[in-house]
Order: sequence, then structure tokens, then C-alpha cells
Amino acid sequence: MMEEQSASYTVDDALMSSGFGKFQILILSYAGIGLIAEAMEMMLLSFVGPSVQLEWKLTSHQESMITSVVFVGMLIGAYSWGVVSDNYGRRRGFLFTAIVTSGAGFLSSFSPNYLSLISLRFLVGIGLGGGPVLGSWFLEFVPAPSRGTWMVVFSAFWTVGTIFEASLAWMVMPKFGWRWLLALSSIPSFLLLLFYAITPESPRFLCMKGRTDEAVDVLEKMARLNNVPLPSGRLVSDKNIELDEVSGSSESTTLLTGAEESDSIDKDEGSDFGGFKSVGKLLAPKMIRATLLLWMAFFGNAFAYYGIVLLTSELSNGNRICAKEEVESVHSNNASLYKNVFISSFAEIPGSLLSAMVVDRYGRRLSMASMLFTSCVFLFPLVFSRAEILTTISLFGARLCIAASFTIVYIYAPEIYPTSVRTTGIGIASSVGRIGGILCPLVAVALVHSCHQTTAIILFEIVVFLSGLAVSFFPFETKGCRLNDTEVDMSMS
Repeated sequence: MMEEQSASYTVDDALMSSGFGKFQILILSYAGIGLIAEAMEMMLLSFVGPSVQLEWKLTSHQESMITSVVFVGMLIGAYSWGVVSDNYGRRRGFLFTAIVTSGAGFLSSFSPNYLSLISLRFLVGIGLGGGPVLGSWFLEFVPAPSRGTWMVVFSAFWTVGTIFEASLAWMVMPKFGWRWLLALSSIPSFLLLLFYAITPESPRFLCMKGRTDEAVDVLEKMARLNNVPLPSGRLVSDKNIELDEVSGSSESTTLLTGAEESDSIDKDEGSDFGGFKSVGKLLAPKMIRATLLLWMAFFGNAFAYYGIVLLTSELSNGNRICAKEEVESVHSNNASLYKNVFISSFAEIPGSLLSAMVVDRYGRRLSMASMLFTSCVFLFPLVFSRAEILTTISLFGARLCIAASFTIVYIYAPEIYPTSVRTTGIGIASSVGRIGGILCPLVAVALVHSCHQTTAIILFEIVVFLSGLAVSFFPFETKGCRLNDTEVDMSMS
């Protein structure tokens, strides 16, 4: 028995022996392109909305809908692609997202009218909803001790995307207009399709589905590229280990035969097309507390993050209009908008550095809660003051903290769920976050438009504070823990 155990290894053992080498760098680069594509498609909303409103004489509600339909699409896409990835593989999940995002993003640049534009941006949102799939895929190739740090590095690609989009808008919009910006912003999604053929499937997913030989092939390629040997013996999954432990726990327990064990895996492989089985697991007594608290955290982070991005331009415009000052020319307003968004995007660089410093040192829960409560402090002066310099400093600091918190919640989420429902769990949590993104422009930004800045900021304060409380009650810390292939009880601390 001892010899049999010593002659086997898990995916975690293989990752630990391999370390973070050339193979993981390539995986990081590919996943990072996907995150850059998502960031660019989201950030362009800050520029396209005002330009389209002027060109097509839209109402403020119609302008808000250009942003909101993207989040509605992301809500649907995040759930759908999560279910697809947990049932048919991570690769298939991000293949479909890249096809939908790149195709609809490029076609939206040719939109002849408002209805066609919001329809195509809705499809872009469905594609963007698959973003968490790439994060889970990358996470499953990273050794546990350095997982937090490398996930922060991965999240930094979002910042690269936001800065690149702001720069692109600054160069393209004044001369060529919003259609060229939409077309050029779809290029990173096409790059995902270009290199798709050489991307490997997650060995953890393959093991969970009983496709051990395929998982070994991927791990062998990883070991060769990293120039290290794999552990000796045969590859086993956590599920097989758990079955072995259960079967040997008492004499009265019936031992599983090879056929029965295989049948167990086959049942797990059964189709869950609607995702109802996976959702049932997420809301089971073992997981429901963590799931509901995670939903609150995602909602608050998304509401605050996208709200602060939109408020960067809306607050200055709102202050000028509400103060009945002379309205500047369209060109001057646009130049100011590009500059403000460009500068505020740099807040995410120290945000990423801060999250990298604290996530593996102080843990996920304390880091997230601290960032959320600190962002409340930064936003608080805006309740009373409308001074431009204070507004800039407050929004810069709040975006820094929210960016750091958002980074960490995307690290924590895949760590608390087992492999069988990991992308579904993240997808649904991300969908709840998209609800925050949908409500933000329709509620908070609308308040600024109607000269109710104080009410808008108080609303942000309440949402962010409640999210911080939710994070404080997360059931357990995942710092340095291995990823689970089987369900664990998360109902108690």
C-alpha cells in the first residue's frame, strides 16, 4: 500500500516540482491578451457613449444604455461560458468568447443606427462574460505558494488594457471618430483566435473528467519546456485519493472496484447543459455561505469600479453644468475627457503593486476588506466638496483601492470552489457583479446628471462599505492552500 501511494502524484505535485517557468509564462501571455481585450472593450465605453450621443442626438438614458447592454450581455455570458467550461473544457469556453467578442466588436464599428449598435454591443458583452474562464485556466497551471502573486501579475494586464485604450482613444478619436476606435479595439480578441490551436487544456480539468492520459501529456510538455522532471509514478486526482480514503476508512465499507470507480467518473462527466446541477452545488449547505458573500463582494466591487471609471468624466461635466458655467467646446471637452481617463487609469498600477505586496503576506480576506474600507475613506470628501483637485485625488485613490480589491476577489473566487464547479462559480459571481455594472450608469451616474452628486456618492459609500463587511465574514482564508478538486465544507469558519 505504501509503495502504491509513493508511486503516484497529483497535478499539484507536478506544478510544485515544475515551478513557474517558460510554460507558465506562455500561458500567462495568452491569458493576459484576453484580459487586455476585455479591458479595452470596457474602457472604450467612456469614450464612445458621449461621441455617439452627440452624433445621433441621443438622450442621456439612451447613452447610458450603450454601457448597460454590455453588462447585461456579460451577465448572461459569465454564467453560460462558466457552465460550458466546467462541462466541456476551459479551451472551448474561451474559444467561443473570443469568436463572439472579436466578431461583434468589429461589426459594431459599422453600426448604421442606434438599435444595431446596442444589439452588437450586447453580443460583445456576452463574449466578454467569458473573461473569468481565462483567469481560471491560468490559475490551474500555477503552483500554490506563488498563486496570489502571479494572479496579481495576471490582473495587471487589465491595467495595461485600460491605459492602452485611453492612449488609443486620445490618438484615434479626434481625427477618425468612434467607429475606428471600436474596430481597432477588437484586434486583441482576434489574437486569441490566432494562437488558440497551440493552447493546452487544463490538466486539472482533464483529471477531474477522468482523462488522465491527456493530462499527463500536458504535464510532460510543461516539464520539458521548464526543463524539469515530473514526479515519478502515475498521475492521480484528488477525487481518486478521496475515493481511496473512503474505501479504506473501515472494514465495513465496500471497496470500490475499478469498474465502479470508472462508473463514478463517467457519471460526473454527464452533461449539465443548463448548469442546474452546478448551481445546486454552489447553493448546497457546504458552500452557500461562501457563495452568497462572494456575490455581495463581486456586486460591490463591480458597482464601485465601473462607477468610478464613469464618474471620472461625469463628475467634472456634472459640476460644470450644475454650476451653470459656460459649456466648453466639444473638442475641448473630449480632450479633457481623454486626459482625465488616461491619468486615472494609472491609479491601477499602484493598485496592482499594492495587491501584489499584501495578498500573499496578509491573506485574501484582510487585504480585500482593507482596500474596500479605504476606498470609502477616499470617496467621503466628495459628499461635501466639489473642488476639482479634491475630486481628482479622491477618485484616483478610490480607484487605486477598488482596483486592488477587484484583483484580489478574482484570486479568492477560484480558490474556494472545487474544479468541477470552479468556472461556473466564478461565472455566476461575475454575473452578479455585472448587475452592479448595469445599475451603476442607470442609477448613480444618472444622479450626477441630475445634479445630485451628494446622493450618488453616499450610494457608492453604502455599497462599498457593505461589500467590505461581506468580505470580513468570508468563511476561511485560502492563502497558500492547494486548489480543491473535491467539495469542502465552507459553511463554518
